[in-house]
Amino acid sequence: MGQCHQFTPSISRRHWLETTACGFGALAFHAFAQQIASAADSPWSRPTPHHAPKANRVIFLFMHGGVSHVDSFDPKPKLAEYNGKQLPFKGIDNLDVELKDKAGNGKLLDTTWKFQQHGESGAWISNLWPHLAKHADDLCFI
Repeated sequence: MGQCHQFTPSISRRHWLETTACGFGALAFHAFAQQIASAADSPWSRPTPHHAPKANRVIFLFMHGGVSHVDSFDPKPKLAEYNGKQLPFKGIDNLDVELKDKAGNGKLLDTTWKFQQHGESGAWISNLWPHLAKHADDLCFI
């Protein structure tokens, strides 16, 4: 077996530290500059909130093909007034033939659910959600 001293480096440890000292300084400066840059106010940085956040959990529901807002939390009184009537559409003459047929034959349809105000907040919730209506003051509607 060979001796370990045959792989002795050609430069000393002292010489290596002398030549790489500037590199360590550059690395330290880069880390320091990065901390300063991230702490600086930037037009792209997120603004601080006006008050401390209180929500512990958020449930975001996007239901493709789900229940319409008109049937759940957003009553439209005028929709009941125009139920079964054609939509008064100005500019139907500018549409192509296929769209003109669809727009000309379309009628408005009211929701089948009844709405009531619930909780101290007075949130409008349809009778489609009877159990959810009990928690109206704990919900945030966007």
